[in-house]
Amino acid sequence: MDENYYNPFFSHIYVEEEIAEHPRVKQILACFMKAEIVYIRHYKDVFCRRRQDYEEQHHAQNLILAKKTGSLIYQGAPVCQNFGNTYFYYTSCMMNCIYDCEYCYLKGMYPSANIVIFVNIEDIFEELHRMLSEHPVYLCVSYDTDLLAFETMTGYVREWEHFVLEENKRSTYPLKIEIRTKSANVKLFDDLIPDKNIIYAFTLSPQQITKQYEHNTPSLLQRVRCVADAVKKGFPVRLCFDPMIYCPDWEKEYHEMLELVTKEVPMDQIFDVSVGSFRVSQDYLKKMRKNEPYSAVVQFPFQNDGGVYHYGKELTEQMERFLIRQLLEYVPEEKIFRWES
Repeated sequence: MDENYYNPFFSHIYVEEEIAEHPRVKQILACFMKAEIVYIRHYKDVFCRRRQDYEEQHHAQNLILAKKTGSLIYQGAPVCQNFGNTYFYYTSCMMNCIYDCEYCYLKGMYPSANIVIFVNIEDIFEELHRMLSEHPVYLCVSYDTDLLAFETMTGYVREWEHFVLEENKRSTYPLKIEIRTKSANVKLFDDLIPDKNIIYAFTLSPQQITKQYEHNTPSLLQRVRCVADAVKKGFPVRLCFDPMIYCPDWEKEYHEMLELVTKEVPMDQIFDVSVGSFRVSQDYLKKMRKNEPYSAVVQFPFQNDGGVYHYGKELTEQMERFLIRQLLEYVPEEKIFRWES
């Protein structure tokens, strides 16, 4: 369909009545003066409506501003890497992403492509403070969205930075967070403060994969140059070659990707590296295949192993070991983390 038929992004913003006067709501609305504001009782009245078309919505996403209630911090999922951290958790201060990656598990997780911003991030901070009186916490804060991609709108990365810096001065146990991203906004790092407990994790894919399946994302070169800039400024950066995506010439593609990365990035200053091939829960994949019937990456004949779909043991081993062998030329083995089922 012609893109001109769609409304512009965030042409409509839905606001829960309870938080209509929240300062963060006013801050976000000020970014979209031409948007139509619709007040609602609860975000699920819009987000969880039946028979929504995820793919069509992604062409003209709307914004929902809401208050997060119930559980605010969750145990890390089995399909995610914990990087050796015993107390591994994640939180969602936003749901859904401006990027449109065909293989993204969010397409199987959520009924809507619209973006939800929970404005009461301070409540998450309070729950974290209580947890830190009992044990350390390793927290992923950008799993269900891309916080860096929304930073000019929300300022949440700076909020997290401030909280981590202050909390680690007063809490009984340490807090470490990971901020996962495909963003390439170099300027953001001019205003942030490097800290060993705030890891910026950049997902990198070969340019062919980026072009074919990671729609609306920065190119591989743009991301790599952003990584290089962040590393040179002293930020702890994790390189995430995860998920690795199969394509007919995957060896060539991943080799060329790594050549570019090692040419641009001072690898001896990288915090660590993550390697893992595509895997997703069977329930999510079922919905993803329904939403994307023509996607080669989603319709691949995966193998089901205990409710998790993946490429199968042989291909998984081949792909991951291929990349790890090359990485070992630049990164010590103890800095390479491979997802294990």
